[in-house]
Amino acid sequence: MPSPPPHREAAFTNTERALDRRVHAWLAHAPRTGWKAWAVELAAFTAKQAWACVFGGAMLALVLAARLWWPDDAALARNDALTLAALAIQIIMVATRLETLRELRVVVLFHIAGTVMELFKTTVGSWAYEDAGVLRLGQVPLFSGFMYAAVGSYLVRVYRLFDLRFERYPRQWLTAVVAAAIYVNFFTHHYIADLRWPITAAVVVVFGRCVMHFRVFRRHLRMPLLCAFGLVAVFIWLAENIATWSHAWTYPHQAEGWHPVSVSKLGSWFLLMIISVVLVAWVYPPRPATRHDPRTRPPDGWSPTNPSPARDLAAYGSSGVVGKRGSRHAGVPGHRGSRPHR
Repeated sequence: MPSPPPHREAAFTNTERALDRRVHAWLAHAPRTGWKAWAVELAAFTAKQAWACVFGGAMLALVLAARLWWPDDAALARNDALTLAALAIQIIMVATRLETLRELRVVVLFHIAGTVMELFKTTVGSWAYEDAGVLRLGQVPLFSGFMYAAVGSYLVRVYRLFDLRFERYPRQWLTAVVAAAIYVNFFTHHYIADLRWPITAAVVVVFGRCVMHFRVFRRHLRMPLLCAFGLVAVFIWLAENIATWSHAWTYPHQAEGWHPVSVSKLGSWFLLMIISVVLVAWVYPPRPATRHDPRTRPPDGWSPTNPSPARDLAAYGSSGVVGKRGSRHAGVPGHRGSRPHR
């Protein structure tokens, strides 16, 4: 049995690699056709998404638990308890190799960018937190930055778990300009014209042609990148409804009692996804999609730790192009002068 390409083996952390071996051993004889095969793909997709959301899911569970069971008269304020618990989750993620130090850089960037925005937004009254607690900056409890970090953690994890590849990814300097405009508008729209709609139009123009390729179990699927942004924004909005119901923070229209978060917030989360992807691309440069040729794709059922004997993987290049020459000269589509993947 040929060995998997080294760069793909390194895609998982040690802990994930051990789990991947067990899962593939369990699914080795799963049906390859019919509805049962698609049921296996759906189960694998759900499991991978849940695994990618482990940080965010743990944070949301903590927020709910604090709302339901934390005593109001406890010596340690609820917000301080959430901050310490969030810090403990982050330490555990790194110590158990569920998250690499390289990925931690992205998470820290999300934390800083989110905290800066929180400091401004609470000052202008966009939302508010409880006043109790000492682990805070101004009106912002420190656990709030971990909520943004959870988004970063999800993105870097989903990138490797689904082996994401991209067709016609825009030039990275252009995506950086768009992301900067989005971030600045989050602040300036309080004082000058709100440019979110022109910026959204620019996002559609810049990312409209980009298609994301991803591997579930045996199936390699594709989706317009803008659609992926929208779907993630919907799930963040749902999580935000749970968090505000738990009084993690409160919007002005919820001051007299909880009401669902406005659907208009979906637009804000959609734009936040652009910032998120640009930050992740800084650590993980977008990789080109494999061509739609059976000879240039891994064999069915291939994984970083369970290569299939059905086809010789030695010919499978690092960018999904057969042969050494193809793998060395494959750059990122849409990037003039992009460096080859080695």
